[in-house]
Amino acid sequence: QVHLVESGGGLVQPGDSLTLSCLCTDCGPMFRFAGMSWYRQAPGAQREMIANMSNDGTTIYGELKKGRFIISRDNTKHTTSLQMNALTPEDTAVYYCIVGGVWGKGTLVTVSA
Repeated sequence: QVHLVESGGGLVQPGDSLTLSCLCTDCGPMFRFAGMSWYRQAPGAQREMIANMSNDGTTIYGELKKGRFIISRDNTKHTTSLQMNALTPEDTAVYYCIVGGVWGKGTLVTVSA
């Protein structure tokens, strides 16, 4: 059974950069054929899509995310990462990775001075 383990969340200051990682355990060789995404949900808000990467590397970014957020994948390590730059308090949210339709449990990112 596929499990996703997110890591890298925490408390950062405005202007900082942070990289989240998501390890897909038990994905096996099918990982390279899976699409993957990152979503987030801020307090009191709906979940929103940050970025999506298909199995051929085609990426789509949600509104206003491109340029500050960069999605990547490593098919040999079965991981997807989200690099986040120039963070602001409005980026405070629980961040989720999705691989092949399976959601991780999320990791909290708090941006505060």
